[in-house]
Amino acid sequence: MFVSYRKLWHLLLDKDMNKADLIRATGISSSTVWSMVSGKNVSLEVLLKICEVLDCDFADIIEAKKDTEKKISPEHTI
Repeated sequence: MFVSYRKLWHLLLDKDMNKADLIRATGISSSTVWSMVSGKNVSLEVLLKICEVLDCDFADIIEAKKDTEKKISPEHTI
């Protein structure tokens, strides 16, 4: 299994925000955002900061996917 952040990228679009806005609002580093864009795991603390700023829950920004679903996804292009 792996974590997909596709929901986060869509939520940012819905809130008329981009990744730079997310970095400024949360104080997380650009390398952390790049890790998420690359589909890597980030700390629970980072996810909590994002949820606090976006006023949402974990299920609104991440989802668990089976390894068979892993491929180049839209989250790499947003």
